[in-house]
Parts: sequence; structure tokens; C-alpha cells
Amino acid sequence: MKRRELLNRSLVVTGAGGFLSIGAMGQDEAPKPSDPEPQVNDIAKHPKCNYCGMDRKRFHHSRMLLAYLDGTAEGVCSIRCAATSLTLNVGRGTKGIWVGDNASTDEIKPLTAAEKANYLIGSSLRGVMTRRSKVAYSTMEAAEASKAANGGEIGDFDKALLAAYADIAEAVAMSRKTRDERIKRMQQKKQDQ
Repeated sequence: MKRRELLNRSLVVTGAGGFLSIGAMGQDEAPKPSDPEPQVNDIAKHPKCNYCGMDRKRFHHSRMLLAYLDGTAEGVCSIRCAATSLTLNVGRGTKGIWVGDNASTDEIKPLTAAEKANYLIGSSLRGVMTRRSKVAYSTMEAAEASKAANGGEIGDFDKALLAAYADIAEAVAMSRKTRDERIKRMQQKKQDQ
């Protein structure tokens, strides 16, 4: 059984603790047809990030769209949430990944192929969902101009994705450390009372 299908299952339990029935939620919903051009009007189709709920229009410059081989697509706010999607869906395979093109001067950045983009990594530009920014440009000239103004390092999609995974690992380690310190303080406070 597929992981997503398992997550959509509900168990109805009787008062005695036995199983009354097992049924899939949403069985009445018709399957969504495959979208042959998921990148067209992507913000209207996916207004919120699938993972953190952020407004993709507000973060149009960092948004990404992932189209999977099974015909589904996910809209996310950043490469950090794209890394999450790619990790959770590693077996599905992608047919396309797009990112907001910061080489454009349009009010809403158009999408460009993520795997062909040039990324400015670790510049003084503000990151989305991370401290270390990863900003995509469709042209090397735009990436180099931004690097001259903001610092950082230029890399390809794989390098930006690797940086996103490293940043996730760092955030998890920091969160665990903070939690452990908080627990120690609480334990010390109880001992002091």
C-alpha cells in the first residue's frame, strides 16, 4: 500500500476497542487529472506551500514547483521545502522542477527550469526558510552581477540542493540542542525548588 494512501486511511474503533471498519477518507473525491503544464499559472494552482503553508505569491522569487512522473505537482515556497518534497517522494521521480527567476524584473518572477538555473548561495540576500540564501537566476550574467553586489558563491541546482540539505541538518541539530538545554533548565529548576 502506498505511503500516502496509508496516511489517508481512518480507523473507526468501537467502545470495546475492536475495529468496526477500515475505510479510506475522501473516496467520493474524483482523482485530479494530470496537468500537462503544471508550471503555467502555478501560483493560482498552488497558492500555499505544501509543507509550511507560506504564501507562494508573497515568496514568488523563491518559490518552486515540482512535477512528478505520476502526474502530480507540488508547489513550495523555497528550495528548503523542495528538499523536503524530494526526500519524501524520492521513489516517484520528477519530470520537471521550476524555480522563481530572479534575473527577471517582472513584478511576479516567472518560473525557470531549476536544473538549468544558476544559484547564488550564501550571499547577503535574505534566505527563505533558511539563514543561508539560495537565489536562482536563469542567466549566469545575472548571477554574477548579484554576486558582485551581494557576495556568495555561484553553483548549480545540485549544489544549491546539497546546501539546503546541509542547512536542514544544521537546523535539526540546533533544535535538538535547544530542546536538550531547555529540559536541563527545567530539571534544574525542579531540583532547586
